[in-house]
Parts: sequence; structure tokens; C-alpha cells
Amino acid sequence: MQPVDADYYAGADDPGHPPRILLLYGSLRPRSFSKLVALEAERLLKWHGCETRMFDPRGLPLPDSEDIDHPKVQELRELAAWSEGMVWVSPERHGAMTGIMKAQIDWIPLALGAVRPTQGKTLAVMQVCGGSQSFNTVNQMRVLGRWMRMVTIPNQSSVAKAFLEFDDNDRMKPSAYYNRIVDVIEELVKFTYLVRGRAGPLVDRYSERVESAEALSKRVNQRSL
Repeated sequence: MQPVDADYYAGADDPGHPPRILLLYGSLRPRSFSKLVALEAERLLKWHGCETRMFDPRGLPLPDSEDIDHPKVQELRELAAWSEGMVWVSPERHGAMTGIMKAQIDWIPLALGAVRPTQGKTLAVMQVCGGSQSFNTVNQMRVLGRWMRMVTIPNQSSVAKAFLEFDDNDRMKPSAYYNRIVDVIEELVKFTYLVRGRAGPLVDRYSERVESAEALSKRVNQRSL
């Protein structure tokens, strides 16, 4: 592996601290292969000098079944606000991401007051399969990333027959699947350096800057009290 040259990718307005990456996985099984892939990704991120956090979805309520002040909801939202990039890893179940994965994403709001906690942040998507290789889940997560105004990197990973890819110590065996995960994480680090510090101008929208004629009229024609 080669370390990412931060000086090459980072802009003049880069904050200078290690990239902050949040990892989410989509299974509660005792031996969760999506979690094991997330752990491999976390090791690689740390090798590249990133600061990481991994959210444990156990105890997270279903969306809208509890108030937003629920401790697990607050924990997830604080981590989303802290992060500059994310890694989402989900198993494929019935041709889609798991409900556990979707619930985590659904609890992250599009806006917290005047702050959008995901806008302009980078995203890498990966999936694990119980059988042959599929891309249904990563494609779904890409749609969600776009909806949440994230910069989803081009590369992605799909691990087929994931139960064959880990040894007795829960470490991933050398393979083309592992190499792809290395590629994904390296690319995520590069894109995070490229985007952070520049996210504001990159996601600035004309349609949100301009006022409607009606709103402008109301603002300039207010009657004095």
C-alpha cells in the first residue's frame, strides 16, 4: 500500500486534522460479516492516518418509534455531525440493504437547524453477500447518499460468499475482494482530502440563494408597527 499524500490532495483551506470517518454496518448477528468488513476498513483508515468512529446499531429504535432525544439516536446524530466522511457496509437481504442499515440512515436527518449533517461529506459504500456477487445494495446506498447530498466516491466493494472470506481470527483472507476494499478506502481518503474545507462552495446552490418573488415582496413591504 502507498500512503495518501495529504499535501497533494488537500486545499489551502484544509483544517489540518486527521480525516474523521464514521463507519456504519447493517447487521446485529454475533458474527456479522458486514461488521467484519467495516473493521477491516477501519484498520485501513487508521493506517492512512484517519480518525475513526464505528456506530454500534444495537439498541437503536426503529425510525419514528421514539423521540429524537433517545440516547442511541443522539449518539448517531452526533457522530454524523462529527464526521467528514462515512463508510456504509450492509449485507444484502432479499435483494436489498437490511432494515438495520436503512434505520441508521433514516435517523440521520437532512437538516439539524441550519446545519445539514451529511451535505458535502464523502461516502464509500460496500456490501457483503451470502451467495454470488450482487450490486443491489451498493446501488441502493448510492441513491441514499445522493439524496443526502453526499459525495459518493466512484469505487465500491461487493464481497461474494462472505462466510468464506474470513479466517478463524475474523480477519479477511488475502483475495481480490480484500484488494478492492483497500482500493475503496484509499480512494475515500483521497476524496475526503479533496472535498473537506471546500464542501461549502461545492454544494452551494443557486436555487437556495435566490429568493422567490413572493418572499422578497413580503420582506421589503413589511408594515411598520
